[in-house]
Amino acid sequence: MRKLTDYQWEIEKIEELKRLENKPKLLMQSCCAVCNSWPLEYLYSIFDITIYYNNSNIYPQTEYDLRLGELRDYVSKFNDFHQVDIKIIEEPYDYDAYKSTFLEKRSFDKEGSNRCGMCYALRINQAFKYASEHKFDYMTTVMTISRQKNSDKINNIARRLSKAYPHVNYFYSNFKKNRGIDFAVYTAKSLGIYQQEYCGCEFSIHKKDFDV
Repeated sequence: MRKLTDYQWEIEKIEELKRLENKPKLLMQSCCAVCNSWPLEYLYSIFDITIYYNNSNIYPQTEYDLRLGELRDYVSKFNDFHQVDIKIIEEPYDYDAYKSTFLEKRSFDKEGSNRCGMCYALRINQAFKYASEHKFDYMTTVMTISRQKNSDKINNIARRLSKAYPHVNYFYSNFKKNRGIDFAVYTAKSLGIYQQEYCGCEFSIHKKDFDV
């Protein structure tokens, strides 16, 4: 059996899903409107998509609220333009609990190391859990579109976590490819979407150039 890269798997899976009579249900974990723009455009005709916004990692709350507001506005425009009804599930924001329970334990980690992996894993696992409890067929995350995030690392975290959720398929992706980055940049500029300069982490707020 030939071994596929995650991107090759993605392309072949899309061709397979196009042949289905009914769209599978997909929970799309989202961090912001810019990162969500291409995955939504790319997959809305293939999946019945619900967006999942679970980002208590974002600091401060004003930044969290700004990103959520931009996402709501973008999805509303997307729905109107494509005549669809994509909804956003919003988990409660609790940065204090996130910081005291998880983040402070990784306060001395280097940028891009275990702290970032922990943050990805927490949000991906929460999305898997929600998808499993609410009978979604697939779950994915838009984080693989970011230039500052390693798609293989994110997909491997999801691959490991997926074993605990046998009834939910993970949609492996590298949303940077297939003009994803260009589309996201163009969409942000043309619609005037806020483009943040850090991932959201309190420890990264002053570090704008790093590779995770």
